[in-house]
Amino acid sequence: MGAVYEASDERLGSTIALKQTLVSDPQLRQAFEREAKLLAQLQHPSLPLVSDHFAEGDGEFLVMQFIAGVDLETALQQRGRPFAVDAVLTWADDLLDALDYLHNQTPPIIHRDIKPQNLKLNARGTIVLLDFGLAKGGDTNAAPSVFGYTPQYAPLEQIKGSGTDARSDLYALAATLYHLLTNTMPPDMLTRAAALINGEPDPLVPAIRLNPLVPQALSDLLEQAMGQSQAQRPPSALVMRTALRDLQRPQQMPNSSGQATVDRFATTCAHTHNTSSECRPVIVAEPDASG
Repeated sequence: MGAVYEASDERLGSTIALKQTLVSDPQLRQAFEREAKLLAQLQHPSLPLVSDHFAEGDGEFLVMQFIAGVDLETALQQRGRPFAVDAVLTWADDLLDALDYLHNQTPPIIHRDIKPQNLKLNARGTIVLLDFGLAKGGDTNAAPSVFGYTPQYAPLEQIKGSGTDARSDLYALAATLYHLLTNTMPPDMLTRAAALINGEPDPLVPAIRLNPLVPQALSDLLEQAMGQSQAQRPPSALVMRTALRDLQRPQQMPNSSGQATVDRFATTCAHTHNTSSECRPVIVAEPDASG
């Protein structure tokens, strides 16, 4: 539907991303203009900055912040193994904050296309969510949203066209996190729904079985957020973000003398964004009063 170029702003001397629509369908061209207007109203560290929108000849263009490097899908293919759990949890926290911001706009903005291909890390290591071409919400006077989805990351209600909401984005985010943590794309929802109808087991393999480094509680939360019905999932991005943060809090456990000590999980990663290192969980116990 479009192309994105690395370009130079000759007036300001800066490098920008220039997105061009390659479609002639009036509805899709309206959707492109709608994306530009929607993004221009948003300001969040995990969302791209838009500076201009213009038409020239038969093309329409969107001028936006340039983010160097590859998207997380490409990075995952290049790695050939899952990302470190700590790194993925950091990205998840940033993305859930961005979704909380989007979903609390008036009216709410639903991204509807969260997937590794639409995620990049900026120069400061902050995750950025790109491509709002399928988003709905924002200005009610703008063109209607476009129907579309990516099978492995889209919830059933989006595929059926029965109505998406904030919980639809949470499904897509959970499917994305699952992929980043396991290096395995989740099965599409139509396959999962067919298994349910036929009385067969859900083909979604728990993340912990594909990557033993994924904590059991995190694997369970991803399964919940990838529930086939919207009611099964966390009710909001804020609730899911809080749940993920709770998973990372130190656990109070009694020592041999009956006093509480703290066991905390650590990893061998030197930095959460050091995607080249291997991270292995270890348990570090704080010494009690007797040493």
